[in-house]
Amino acid sequence: MTLSEMEHQHGFTYPALYRQLERDGMLAVGEYGPDWYKLVFPTLKDRPTLLLHADDFELLNVKAVADAVESLLDADDYRQIDPAHQFIPFAQTGAGDHYCFFASGEQNGEMPIVLLWHDQNEAQYLAKNLQDFMVHMLLNSMADQDTYNDVSDEQFKEQLTKTLGTHARYLTARQADVLQTLLARDIFDYDVLLPKGRKEAHRGLLTDIELASLRAELIPYEKFDSCFTYSTAG
Repeated sequence: MTLSEMEHQHGFTYPALYRQLERDGMLAVGEYGPDWYKLVFPTLKDRPTLLLHADDFELLNVKAVADAVESLLDADDYRQIDPAHQFIPFAQTGAGDHYCFFASGEQNGEMPIVLLWHDQNEAQYLAKNLQDFMVHMLLNSMADQDTYNDVSDEQFKEQLTKTLGTHARYLTARQADVLQTLLARDIFDYDVLLPKGRKEAHRGLLTDIELASLRAELIPYEKFDSCFTYSTAG
């Protein structure tokens, strides 16, 4: 199934940026399977597809998108999506939550991006459009080096550099310039303050406070991080 066939079947229109990404090969991640990381990932890592190196983000190919949409529309699906809400998945987390275009939430030509949680009756607003979502994910990546998987400082910088190499053209000049400036920084350690005075160690190119400030400047969105109920189930 093509993107145009998806639009015709389900009565929505993809954002122009998403169609541009498809034309440019930025959505071509192949078929996931047990050997994907060994056989396919090496062919993509030097010219990363959409958010290839982002944490907890798995881009869906068009077939997987079609399957996911059908599941969400299935009256017997356990999530029991309210028919008033139209979600079009384009990626997922490792746990199976879906990053979606919130087609029925489109306003002033902007189609919001939400995270549809699979294990709770909530969808979370992340960005007012796809371009801002890309910046949101890139800022998050810069703020939090993946030390859990032993990503070295060199690998961290290399992944970000290559990602900006393929993504900058889709951002505003200001967004791309800020990200490039952050990339020129030295990596440092910082603490994130948690409730009850606890601290959590992080490592990256900007602190959580800078992250919040840059998000407000570059991708302001009054609904960011707010949630709404998506199911008709009680």
